Amino acid sequence: MDKLPTDEHLIERGCNLPSMCSLCLKHSESSFRLFFECLYSKHIWRWFASVMNCNLHFHDVDDIWSICERGWNPQCKVVITGAMINILNSIWYASNQIRFKGDKIHWKSSVSTIIANTSFIGNHSSAVASSSMFDFIILKKFNVNVHPTKAPQIIEVIWHPPIFHWMKCNTDGSANNSTSACGGIFRDKDSKFLLCFAQNTGQSTAFHSKLCGAMKAIEIAYSNHWNHLWLEMDYALVVNAITNNYLAPWNLRNRWENCMFMLKSMRFLVTHIYREGNQCVDALANLGLTLDHLTIWSVIPPCIRSFLVQNRMGMPSYRFVNH
Repeated sequence: MDKLPTDEHLIERGCNLPSMCSLCLKHSESSFRLFFECLYSKHIWRWFASVMNCNLHFHDVDDIWSICERGWNPQCKVVITGAMINILNSIWYASNQIRFKGDKIHWKSSVSTIIANTSFIGNHSSAVASSSMFDFIILKKFNVNVHPTKAPQIIEVIWHPPIFHWMKCNTDGSANNSTSACGGIFRDKDSKFLLCFAQNTGQSTAFHSKLCGAMKAIEIAYSNHWNHLWLEMDYALVVNAITNNYLAPWNLRNRWENCMFMLKSMRFLVTHIYREGNQCVDALANLGLTLDHLTIWSVIPPCIRSFLVQNRMGMPSYRFVNH
């Protein structure tokens, strides 16, 4: 408000003029007096306090914004913020109308304009409301339709085995503040366990570790002459890196290009699966964080046994997606 050309600020900038509040014609005009202490402004703020069902006391211009931080639901917060902005705008507009045009706007007319503008803001906002009755009452006083919170979408995630002659490898990566790791598991068309691996990949990012998991899977499949490989992971960026080599970081580029060369002699498929369907390798990647070298198991590690049974039986996991 320091930018508004109220009499107070004009005088500070060297303009010599008699000062009088255009709305009440009783006091000199300053920003705080105009917007909060003038009788016209007080009428509007008292109306707003009745809507909020609370007492409002302002000692500074910035005090009004503390009203927004009272734990309102998102839609109600948008409406209250919009109402306060429109209150300030309406007071300033009324002051200018009477000063420059001689048109006096009754404070109740300003209130009607504030409600109309705030209603538009609240109804066109994408913010949602909660089940609070108090917030609901405030929205209704501004003629705002309640935007209820949408129920989460439930997605059924099922791991599928490969077709005849194919091997399927699920991979994943994990990282914490000190290190990162990857893991992978190979299964055949009957969901039979073939082998799994886990490897610590040093201090790096989750993306780096997931790429290492994909590369290790390709290298193991190539060395075992498994020429029909289905690679599946829960990180879409790694899936995209298969077809866009530039996504691989420079420090992995040589190894990555070698893996891409190996794939030329193989039938290859890469797909994305939600994390809820990739729990086996998630557990292996977390196990890899504790290792200091590549470990390959030809028997099922205890940490993934229950997930393997769930996958083999076709039991779904569920993903909840909030809109």
